[in-house]
Amino acid sequence: MFVGAGEAGKTTIIKQMKLMHASGFSVPEREAFRAFVFSNMVGAMQSMLQAMEHHHVTLANRENEKYLPIFADTPRVTNGTPFPPQYQEGIKALWSDPAVQQIYGLGHTYALADNVKYFFDAVDRIYRPDYIPDDADILRCRVKSTGITETTFHLGSLTYRMFDVGGQRSERKKWIHCFEGVTAVLFLVAISGYDQCLVEDKDANQMEEALMLFDQICNSQWFIDTAMIMFMNKTDIFRQKIKYSSIRDYFPDYNGQEGDYAEAAEFFRARFMRLNRSEHKEVYVHYTDATDTNLLRNIMASVNDIILQRNVSVLAL
Repeated sequence: MFVGAGEAGKTTIIKQMKLMHASGFSVPEREAFRAFVFSNMVGAMQSMLQAMEHHHVTLANRENEKYLPIFADTPRVTNGTPFPPQYQEGIKALWSDPAVQQIYGLGHTYALADNVKYFFDAVDRIYRPDYIPDDADILRCRVKSTGITETTFHLGSLTYRMFDVGGQRSERKKWIHCFEGVTAVLFLVAISGYDQCLVEDKDANQMEEALMLFDQICNSQWFIDTAMIMFMNKTDIFRQKIKYSSIRDYFPDYNGQEGDYAEAAEFFRARFMRLNRSEHKEVYVHYTDATDTNLLRNIMASVNDIILQRNVSVLAL
């Protein structure tokens, strides 16, 4: 079972599993993602424009104000239909505006998605008439998890059933008690979220939320004998972010060197490990970038070994 707070990257891992060990994505599925890519771009620009209003920031280039009305709503893109052309020019012009770049830098204060720069820098490619999302686009495309989604795939001689459960607070009560007896819980935390707010609560901190959820899951009566495997995810973003966003501003007890990846990663690993109240439960920790297929393939091979060893140990008892 994949568990984690919102924006941790659970669905991205599931997509990787589908690419590596299942049939990948069909043409109709890729067409559906094409619409999501467009809505991700429009939604991100809307979030930034709303943040500009909140922070009383005005566009540096007044000529770009003509593009504001088109972002008042999000047009629906149906299968096979081209993207509305006015958004291509609007996104490019606004994205290059210094004021928008300024507010982009404050994205952690209003839960801006991680994929904004990736898609905005690729807007001309995305607007080509023959555009079909490739694997990298699909991995970065954000589709909120709701309820419980099951993915089945084969790894060696074993068949895996993986459950992706919604991470937002409103989703948790649907699944927390449903998985007694699962072989392993894979807990995802966005290590880059130490300075970010929640989508559903701008006053809450993503990392604090993840710590609270880990405490609940790791020490839950439902998972007493379940293997716990932790993915400290989004290490690529974390590695860059710590160079300019001070950990100590959000976690004053951090005594490591600012900008030092190894010390910062160990600090957060230790924070989670201290929450494990069982002397017998081992938590296996991996540092991941869910969009890096080769890295994840190697990590999942290690996870597979852990699960097999646990199964053998249980059978031996």
